[in-house]
This record gives sequence, structure tokens and C-alpha cells, in this order.
Amino acid sequence: MLKKSTKQSIVSAILALPIASLLIAVSAYILPAIGRFDAWNELFQAPNITSALAMTLWTGLASTLLAWWLTAWLLSQAFGKPWWAAVVHKLGWLLAVPHAAFAVGLVFLLAPSGWILRAFSPWLTGFAQPPQIATSQDAYGLGLIAMLLFKEVPFLLWAAATQLQRDDAAARWLRESQAAQTLGYSRVEAFWQVVWPQLRVRLLWPLLAVLAYGLTVVDAALIAGPGSPATLSVRTWNWLQDSEEATNAVGAAAGWLLTAMVAVCAGLTWALIMRRGKVAQGLHGSDAREANAPSAGQFAWGSLLCVYGAVLLALAVGSISGVWPFPQFFPESLSWEAWHSVAGSSRSIGITLVLAVTSSALGLIWSVAWLETAPPSWDAALRRLLYLPLLLPGVLWVVGLHRLALDAQLTGQFTGVLLAHLLAVLPYSLIALSPAYQAFDPRYAHISAALGKSRWQYLLEVKWPLLRQSLLATFAVGFAVSVAQFLPTMYVGEGRWSTVTTEAVTLSSGGQRSLVAAYAWLQWLLPACVFALAAWAGRPRKFIH
Repeated sequence: MLKKSTKQSIVSAILALPIASLLIAVSAYILPAIGRFDAWNELFQAPNITSALAMTLWTGLASTLLAWWLTAWLLSQAFGKPWWAAVVHKLGWLLAVPHAAFAVGLVFLLAPSGWILRAFSPWLTGFAQPPQIATSQDAYGLGLIAMLLFKEVPFLLWAAATQLQRDDAAARWLRESQAAQTLGYSRVEAFWQVVWPQLRVRLLWPLLAVLAYGLTVVDAALIAGPGSPATLSVRTWNWLQDSEEATNAVGAAAGWLLTAMVAVCAGLTWALIMRRGKVAQGLHGSDAREANAPSAGQFAWGSLLCVYGAVLLALAVGSISGVWPFPQFFPESLSWEAWHSVAGSSRSIGITLVLAVTSSALGLIWSVAWLETAPPSWDAALRRLLYLPLLLPGVLWVVGLHRLALDAQLTGQFTGVLLAHLLAVLPYSLIALSPAYQAFDPRYAHISAALGKSRWQYLLEVKWPLLRQSLLATFAVGFAVSVAQFLPTMYVGEGRWSTVTTEAVTLSSGGQRSLVAAYAWLQWLLPACVFALAAWAGRPRKFIH
């Protein structure tokens, strides 16, 4: 008979082998692009390449820094306060809004013919026609920075919430904060000096994911990003779509340049986060300012919710708008034509649902199996490979994935698209489930064994029921990640498998405003329903005595 540790190692190897081999194979396909010196030469001679690099660094770093600062500040205001529970409760609804859908709604608000200018025209601005100014897709990338900021703050707050809900950390940090306050520190100062240095290290991987996404985003940058100069990720996407092999090689070289940028920025971020010492003094205020901190934090959180509400309302009204001349605030007529078109595309909705449900379920099952069986050393090693899709530029990653799918004869096949979605879902599933799973009290297992229960009985009757909320939340996160996938669906599916996201991004470059809004609204509605179901099914049970 095999020992328990040996069995676990065998199971872990089986679980790790497909992921490791897939990542290595994809890397093998895209590594040869480094040796194409002619492509590198053409890349550096491309028009406005310096501007594209500068715009990429500006939008990616600015949005990440602002999101990190705002997240830290909100946590300092909410930690230990009753309204933090309300923040955690609403995060699922914000996370359910995909980047592309949020970008569409933000453009509807900020565009020259958008709601914000309509609200002030003509009585204040004097505009009787949409002005010829770039209030969205501006040359400074401010619209893209705003979109990334509003989307990444809820993600970082959610990552922090998963840590603050851990049984082995939350209570201890609260006690340490209270102890610091007895020594004369204010509540906010106690957070910065005691809690934040420990919490920020645990938020390193989510922060790196935010940084990498900000530097390499394509779908949302196509919608809300600047057009001249476009970011390097958008130009890479355009080069890789070209039918000329030489142009494709330039796109691959640009992808590796993006990878180098991400690696350098991630390395600097890693060094700064892991650096020991006090938090920057500029992040927290004095005791005099702390008196107004709770109201300030709640106001900032309420403002964030209002922005999301305005974006979703703009999408909802835009999806049913008929004739809507500028500067009228509301449409002259309403029409359900766009929704009729969406209903006629039931195949796209069905494909989206099947891909999301299947990939999120498989991602959850894989994550549970891995966390149950993997030795700590294996877990640490595989996570570095599994998190690569979060750190590598999406345009480069999917090229390698597409070439691998070509050799496996999976391009244009549903199985190939599903595996691509699964690869995107796995890192988020593991990030979402790990804190609660690893913090689960091991004494339950000892008590169960002492009562003569088998391992499976312990899991089915004790551990998984107690982790029901975290398991369902992980499924919902995976569902939202799958719905938002654009590049893997386009590349591996070769245009044969359309989803609500591919439809929304493709239509965003056209003039069908109502149809774009309907698909973008649907992008949010599907994950929002799943988050709501997960919250309902995961609620604490009430026992009647």
C-alpha cells in the first residue's frame, strides 16, 4: 500500500503536469520570435513607436499607482469599521462588470456627445452640437487611466477582503491594531504601522496582475484608449492580425518588448513592496484629520458606487435609445430593436454561458484538488507558472496558445476555446480560494478522524459545507473571468465562436450605439446574476430550535 504522502504526491503530479507542460509548450512556440532581428529592427523603426511606449508606461503605471493608493487609503478608513462589511458585500457586483463593458459605458458618459456634456449643454457650455474635442479616447490616455482605476480598485479591495476574512489573520490584526491604539497611536496610524505592512505583502500577486493588465490591455484600450498614439498593446494586436508573416513577426517582437516592460516594472514593484520599513508618511494623516476620516472614506466608496451606477445606467439607456439628438438629455424615442437583435443572437449567449459555466466549474474543481493534495513546495513552484497568464502580455500569450492549438488541431474547435478560457480562469480561481482554504482550522480534521469519519466524509460533511461561501464565490469569479475573455476567444476560436464580449468589442468600432450598449449590458448582467446566486446560496443557514 502507498503511503498517504506518496498518494498525494502522485495526484499533485497528475494535476500539475498538464498545466506545466502547456505553459512550457506555449513558451516554446513564442520564444523563437526573440531571434528575429529583422523584426526587432523594423519594430524600432516603426512610426511613433517611442510615443506608443511612453503612452503604455504612462497609462499602465499611473492607473496602477492610483489604484494601489486609493485601495490602501480606503482600507485604512474601513478597517475595523462596521461599513467594511457593506463594502465586501457589494464588491461582487462591481467585479461582475467586465473591463470592456465598463469602457463602453464610460465612453458613453465622457464622449463629446455623452451624458456629461449633455447635462451642461447648451445652458453652461454653449454647445448646440457635439464639440470637436477628445473628451474620450483622448491623446493623453486619461480616459483609459480612469477606466483602469475604477475597475482595479474593486479587484484589489476584493483581494484584501479575502485576506482580512482569514481566521488566522483577521482577528490577530485587529488585536494588534487595538494594542497599538492603547500605546497612543490613532486608529488610522495603527493600521498603517501594524496592519498594512503585513497586508501589502499578501497583496503582491494581485498588484502585479493589475500592473501587467494595465500595461498590456487590448480590448478596453481599443474602446477607451487613445488612438494617436495608441498604446503598444493595441499596435501589437494590429500587427499580429496582419496576414503578412513579416508583420506578424513585428507583432511578436512588440509582444516581447511588452513582456520586458512588465518584467522590469514588476521587479521594481516587488522590491518596493517587500522593502522593510515604514509606510510613506504621505499616506496617512494626523489625528486632527482622522476625525473626519470615516465620513471621507464612506464618501469615496459611495462615489465609486455612483460611477459604476452611472456607467450601467448609461448602458441601459443607450441600449433602448432611438432618436437622440444632441444636446437633449434623454432620447426622443425608445426602441427595443437592439435587444431584439441580441435575442436573435441566442447562439452567442449560449456559447458564453456554456464556456463560463464549464471553465469556472473545472477551475474550481482543479483548485480544490490542488489545495487538498499539493505539498507546500509544489504549490509555491506551480503558482509561479500558473500566474504567468496574469503577467505575460495577452497578445503574446494567445499567439503561443494559438500556435499550440494549431498543432493539436484545436483551432476553431469548442474544446480549444474552452481550454483557453480555463487557462485564464485557473489563476483567479486559485487566488480566490486559497486564503479561505489554507486558513481552514485543521483541528476539524482531527476531530472528524477521532470520530471515525473517513477523509471523504470529512470533506463532504464538514470542510466543504463550512467553505461553501468561498467555493461559490470562487465559481462566480471564474464565471466573470470567462465572460470577459476576448483575445483567447478570437485567436483560438478563429472567429467561429462568438460571445457577448467579442460582439461588444467588435461592434464598439462601429456606429451601432444601442447594439453595443445592449451587448455591454449583457456582459455585466450574466456575471451579476451568478454573483447574486452565489451570495444567496452561500448565505449562513438559519436553524430553528
